[in-house]
Amino acid sequence: MNQDIIHVYFMPGMAASPKIFEYIELPKSQFESHYLEWMIPIDSESLSDYALRLSKKIEHENCVLIGVSFGGVLVQEISKHISVKKLIIVSSVKSISELPKKMLIAKKTKAYKLLPVKLVSNIDLLGKYVFGNNISKRIELYKKYLSVSDSRYLNWAIENMICWNQEEIIPNIIHIHGDKDPVFPISSIKSCITVTNGTHIMILNKFKWFNENLPKLILG
Repeated sequence: MNQDIIHVYFMPGMAASPKIFEYIELPKSQFESHYLEWMIPIDSESLSDYALRLSKKIEHENCVLIGVSFGGVLVQEISKHISVKKLIIVSSVKSISELPKKMLIAKKTKAYKLLPVKLVSNIDLLGKYVFGNNISKRIELYKKYLSVSDSRYLNWAIENMICWNQEEIIPNIIHIHGDKDPVFPISSIKSCITVTNGTHIMILNKFKWFNENLPKLILG
């Protein structure tokens, strides 16, 4: 029976802990869930090398990878090093053509290099950068989910998100995106499964949709 179990690995968004998946429940008769966590990057480590290093923590062949936001970018990079059964990204992007204009400008001007110093010591700013602006009333909630504040990680993560250079979309990738996402506006997104009223944090507040649809997407 265990040979029939599908192993699903979840990767949280930038600076977030696996707690963001606490409401996601896949049928245990068919799936076993595993949770990847952010590591502190090695000096000048490329995103590809980081992905290779993290892939060593994946213990099952032909697994399913699910990544949220920057975690969605990372699972795409991991899939270039290992074979996967399904590749699913949530509230993320598939290529540089889907990055919002503000990130493209930040890349061109290198303005992103000024961000981390402020973010490290200010959970409110970090929360707004990761989740969007409309969170002032719920910042305590996000303190629960934002777990990484190491400046080495934040510098690295922000630079690698903004400077990601993937041009070709990975074939057969499944992209789930909310139509109210303020971080990666859906107007720039191509070919996705749209979640009505889904925001950048819909993995938390639209968990019922995911619990209903993820099994079908994985098995389909």
